[in-house]
Order: sequence, then C-alpha cells, then structure tokens
Amino acid sequence: MSALSAEVDKVAALRLALPALGAGVYLNTGSCGPLPAETAAAMAEVADWELRLGRASPDTYYDVLQRMEEARASIAAIIGADTRDLALTHAVTEAMNVAIWGIDWRPGERAVSARNFEHAGGLSGLYAVRDRLGVDLELVDIGAGGDRQRVLAAFDAAIIPGTRLVSVCHVSHATGAVLPIAEIAEIAHARGALLAVDGAQAVGALPVDVQALGADVYAIAGQKWLLGPEGTGALYVAPAALDRLGDDLLRRRVRHVVTENDRVLRTAQRLRTGQVAGIGDLLTASHRSLAGDFEVSCPELDLAVDSALQAGAVGARMTGGGFGGSAVAMVPHDRVEAVIRFVTGAFDAPGFTEPVCRIVRPAQGARAEPQA
Repeated sequence: MSALSAEVDKVAALRLALPALGAGVYLNTGSCGPLPAETAAAMAEVADWELRLGRASPDTYYDVLQRMEEARASIAAIIGADTRDLALTHAVTEAMNVAIWGIDWRPGERAVSARNFEHAGGLSGLYAVRDRLGVDLELVDIGAGGDRQRVLAAFDAAIIPGTRLVSVCHVSHATGAVLPIAEIAEIAHARGALLAVDGAQAVGALPVDVQALGADVYAIAGQKWLLGPEGTGALYVAPAALDRLGDDLLRRRVRHVVTENDRVLRTAQRLRTGQVAGIGDLLTASHRSLAGDFEVSCPELDLAVDSALQAGAVGARMTGGGFGGSAVAMVPHDRVEAVIRFVTGAFDAPGFTEPVCRIVRPAQGARAEPQA
C-alpha cells in the first residue's frame, strides 16, 4: 500500500467517524467542532440510562468519576501536563474566570491584556475585577497580532511593576494569529506577573506544550478543536503558580475536592479487589481533609474519630450532616466493645453529650435490580 493510499484511507475513516462532514465543507470548528459518532453514542447511552433508571446510583457515580479521570489524563497528555495539575471545567470562560478571581487583588494593582483582539470570555473577568475591585486594566494595541515584534514591544511596555496578571489568547478567534506565548511569559515572569492563556483556539488545532510555553494558567475548550460536547473544558495550573494564588481558603477547598475524588476512586478499587483493610487509611485521610481543608467538622466529631482510632479502629471519618452529624469507624470484630467503651469515656471528660454507638455491618449500596 502506498503512502498516498494510506492517507486516503485515513481521511475516509475520519470522515466516517464525523458524520457532520457529510453535510458539506465544515468550517465552524472554531465555534463548535463536528461531534464524533462515538461521542454521540456515549452521550445517548448515558441519557437513556438516566431516563430509565434514574440519575443517581453508586455504580454510575464511580463510573462518572473514572471517566472524569480519564478525560483529565487525555487532555493532560495533549498539552504536556501532569494530570494532578488539571481541573475539568464547563468552558474556557469559566476557566479564565477561575484564574482571574483566584488572585487576591488590591486596588491599584495591574492586569494587562490586548485591545480588540481577545475573546469576550477572557475579558469579562478582567472588566469585573476592574469595576469591582479597583484593578488597573491596561489593554495594549497589537493590531491583528501577526507582527511578532509589535506584539512583544507592546507587552514589554505595558507590563510594569505592580502588574499581577497578563491575560492573553494563544490563537486569536478573530484573526487566527498565534501569539508568541513563551516570550510574553518571559517578560511577565521577569516582572513578577502571572500569565493566563486562553487556549480555546489552540488545543487540538496545533501542538501545545504548556510547560515549554511557560504558562502559569492555561484554559482549554472541549467543544472546539477537541471535538467534545458542549459544556466541556479544562484548566491547567502550574504547581509553582498555585502557590502564588493568594486565596488560601479557595486553595484548601479545591484541594479537598480533588483529593476526596481520588480517595473515592481508590476506595472503590479496593472494594472491587477485596483489599478491604486498606480502606481504613482512606477513611481517616478523608476526615482530616474534611476537618482541615473543607472545615465542616466540629470538636465532637473530631473526638469521635480520634478516640476510635486510638482504641483500635483501622479508620474513621465524619459522615452525615457535618457540624454535629455522626462518625463512622471501621473496627475489627475483636475491638468493637473496646472502641465503644473508649469513645464513650472520651466524651465524658470534656462534658460532651454521651454518644450513641451502633454496631452495623456493611452491605451493598443502592442499585438497579435486574428486570425479570
């Protein structure tokens, strides 16, 4: 088979996988890419499941988490990032707003972007912090963006001391110009600023290596050149940049959500493989995260967990409503009575209400029964 015929076969296979290409010459990928038949089938399968069986069950929950992890891994591979540095979003606009509002702005601090060049989704957050927080927003004139020296000179003049953020698109939605991101990053970093990049028109259309580019934050669209469904996107945050985002509360909340999802997946995997004993450490780590990062525990719950562990439980965490809900402990058979006595005694010392301890055995979760 010749190289030419192989390419012809490849193109034919791609056209078959993208039915919308049969309707004519498709030139709208910059807005929404053609939806692959395989993707449409997967979406229809989920919609049918939810219609027939409901939209919440342990089986589908774990499956969704697994698919989200696979999506993050796929996008991370495309942009040269670590999966741990990537979060899924609903759009590039959402991702850019996360970056912009993740900075602890002070009145008079500076943000820099481009005039008549950026997408409204990237500019909207900048206008908001300008109007609400008193941020100095400088929009530089780079024309159509095709003159490299003009672009770099404009940003070099605008990025001055006090600049906290430089926000630019990688590829213009209007002109198709590709900005010299790596060079802009060098200027920004030399002057203490972070660089946020709107990659909506780049990822999937041209090779992207976020680490080589030096981007601190990079926003990705799922529905354009990656041919995903509407309402999909991602946000890359460089590890060093995460430490510079000033909102410690937001950082801790996000850390809990990300690590808790990972603990759920690891717990499900250990249940499937019969490694039940290993779940104890995950329960305890979950409670530490709920108490420390998410701050939804209380002294009584912390005492219940700590005293149960001290008395021989292999793992424990708060559950239920939080702020006075309940705690669940994983206890070996021969330590059950000892744990109950110890926890009850521990509550007596600080004058807490005596806890109600119940012995329960694990059972299967809610599920759809096979139809006869």
